[in-house]
Amino acid sequence: MSRILLIVGGGIAAYKACELVRGLRGHGHDVRCVLTDGGAHFVTAMTLAALSENKVHTTLWDLKDEAEMGHIRLSREADLVVVAPATADLMARMAAGVADDLATTLLLATDKPVLVAPAMNVRMWHHPATRRNVAQLRADGLDVMEPDAGAMACGEFGAGRFPEPVVILERIERALGTTARKRLSGRHIIVTAGPTHEPIDPVRYIANRSSGKQGFAIAGALATLGARVTLVTGPVDLATPANVERYDVETAREMSETVFAALPADAAVMVAAVADWRAADIAVQKLKKNDADPAPLRLERNIDILATLARDPRRPRLLVGFAAETEQVVDHAIAKRLRKGADWIVANDVSGDVMGGDANRVHLISDAGVESWESLPKSEVAQRLADRIADEL
Repeated sequence: MSRILLIVGGGIAAYKACELVRGLRGHGHDVRCVLTDGGAHFVTAMTLAALSENKVHTTLWDLKDEAEMGHIRLSREADLVVVAPATADLMARMAAGVADDLATTLLLATDKPVLVAPAMNVRMWHHPATRRNVAQLRADGLDVMEPDAGAMACGEFGAGRFPEPVVILERIERALGTTARKRLSGRHIIVTAGPTHEPIDPVRYIANRSSGKQGFAIAGALATLGARVTLVTGPVDLATPANVERYDVETAREMSETVFAALPADAAVMVAAVADWRAADIAVQKLKKNDADPAPLRLERNIDILATLARDPRRPRLLVGFAAETEQVVDHAIAKRLRKGADWIVANDVSGDVMGGDANRVHLISDAGVESWESLPKSEVAQRLADRIADEL
């Protein structure tokens, strides 16, 4: 059992610290919480105490605790200090070495590794001051995670969202060296992610709404289980998961070439939403609109990477495809599995506003039948699929 000291900063993301505490306890860790004044506006000490089954510390001026030098003891007894969520203000004070409350004082006093999970507005995350502070914290040896990108409570969109608790939990396990059993150690797995962009002219291209989030989450989950992961991704703005080898491509043809160059592999998980069509002739100059004589656009089919890989002599032992469907989801996915020769198909119900979001509704289709997972965070879908792959391999 490892001892985790969790510092809960301010911001709406503080409520997710409760889920993180529950996850840590479920993994058998002892959790001690420090609740900042800002964090106390969003979650109560009583809630954290009930979840952690330990006293929650809130002030540097507790007479009993500080008579025993409580902040020093807290900082030294932990195996790992986790700051989650870490606001822009809290990180600025950490980078400057400020020690004006319990959280910042014990951070200066600790001799243990520190993991930081930021959460803030997108403009705050990209502000030069925050970038300097993040760089300083990393230079000081702290492990500062990249935040997620997506819709925020303030109504804006972009990087700055609090990482999903399951992702933070995986990072904690790696930091502790207890990354569970490396069930996929020695296995090589290829993962594709994101859209492809098929150029029409220097300005326009054919694409789709894929964000790449699910593929990246799957790559990270597989790496956490010890796999050597080759991630081949179309154009996305996402941080590379830890211990994953990433290749950036643009077109379906480039993705296919990179995937086949990465063989042999024990498994391939084809999550990318590859464009079915490309322009037969890419215009050198921008095509002009002309109502009387519209510029012709001839299309030709792209290579079917999944089906081609299924027929290749170097075919991976386990071949997993994804099917994004808006109707008759399971029926269409079953037909796709048979048609393309995949071992498994993950049928992704993208009706509504799912594409680009942070949750998925999926059905895992294999020889064993259909296993349905109702709306789950993409990180949880990734973890479940990684566990199934580990069981299979």
